[in-house]
Amino acid sequence: MQDLTEGVARFQRDVFPAKAELFAHLATHHTPHTLFIGCSDARVVPELITGTEPGDLFVIRTAGNLVPAHTPGADGVAASIEYAVAALGVRDIVVCGHSACGAMTALAEGHDLSGAPAVATWLRHADASRARTTAAGDVPALVRQNVRAQLANLATHPSVARALAERKVALRGWVFDIATGNVEDLTATGTVEDLTAAGNVEDLTPAGPALAA
Repeated sequence: MQDLTEGVARFQRDVFPAKAELFAHLATHHTPHTLFIGCSDARVVPELITGTEPGDLFVIRTAGNLVPAHTPGADGVAASIEYAVAALGVRDIVVCGHSACGAMTALAEGHDLSGAPAVATWLRHADASRARTTAAGDVPALVRQNVRAQLANLATHPSVARALAERKVALRGWVFDIATGNVEDLTATGTVEDLTAAGNVEDLTPAGPALAA
C-alpha cells in the first residue's frame, strides 16, 4: 500500500501540475475516441501501450478480454459497451489480446479450474475461440482466435450493430506481445453483415502486420 500512496504523492506533486490544463478541461468534458477492451492482466496497460492521454480511452478490462454476446439481461460489460457507443460516440473499438494470457493458457492446456468455479464459468465465453483453435495447447493461436471471436460477440450488441450499420464505428483486433512490445493488427474493418454472415469470424479478421512498437 505504501507504493500506492507514494505514487499518489508523486502524481499530485509532479504529474498533475504539468497537466493541470488538461485535467481542468476533463473536469467538464468526457469525449473518448476509442473503447479499448483488454485483459485484466496487470502487464497490459492500455494507455501505456497506445501512448494516450487521460480522456482518450474508455476502458473495459476483463479476464481474457472476453466480451459476452448480447443477452436480454443487463451486465457491467454490456452496459459499458452501450454507454461508450451510444452515449459517448466512440469511433473505434479495440479488442486487445496478449501473449502469455493466463485465461487462454488455462483453456489451451486444459488446466483444472475446479478450485476457481467463477473463473471456469466466465471462460465459457471463450468456447467458440477454443473450438476454432485446431492445435491443442497452442496458446498464441488461441489468443488470436479469441480476439476474433470477441469481435464477433461485440457485433451482437444492439448499440454496436447499429453503429456498424451506420458506419459510425470501426472494430479493431490487436495482440500485444509483452516481451517485445509489438502490437499485431489482426483486423480489417467491416459492416455488421461481415461480422455475422454464416458465423464466419475470419472475414472480419484476416491476419495483419505488426503495428509500430
